[in-house]
Amino acid sequence: MDYLYHLANASLTLRVAEYLNTSGNLPVRFLTVIHQIDGWIVRVKMNHPLKAHQDGDFRAFMNELGIPGQPSIRLQMALWALENEQSPIEVMRRYQIAVVSHGHPDLSEIEEFREQFVQGLGYCPETLA
Repeated sequence: MDYLYHLANASLTLRVAEYLNTSGNLPVRFLTVIHQIDGWIVRVKMNHPLKAHQDGDFRAFMNELGIPGQPSIRLQMALWALENEQSPIEVMRRYQIAVVSHGHPDLSEIEEFREQFVQGLGYCPETLA
C-alpha cells in the first residue's frame, strides 16, 4: 500500500515522520521525503494493505496536512529506484532531485536538511518553515 502526498513545509513533513514513529499499529515499510522548490513530496509505503479503518484514519491525517500527489514520470522513476534499493546519492544525481530521507521515518534527517539549507541561504524560505 502506497501513499504519496505533497506538503507545503518542513513542519508538516516532520509531523508525518513523528506520527509514523509514534503509531505502533502501522506496518510502515519506508518513508521517502523529497524536497522540491514548491514544497515536499512524502511517500509512505506499507508492508501490507491497511484495514479499512486504518486506511481511512491515515488518509484523513494525511489529507489534513497535504494534497494527494500524482508524481511526474521523472519523480516516479526516482521513487522506483529508491524502492529498489538504489542509493539516495545515485538517485539524486541521476534524477536531479533532493532526497532528504528514505527508509525508517527519521526526524533528524529532515531537521538537518532544513538547518543546512537555511544556513546556506541566510534566510528561511516558506517551504522550510
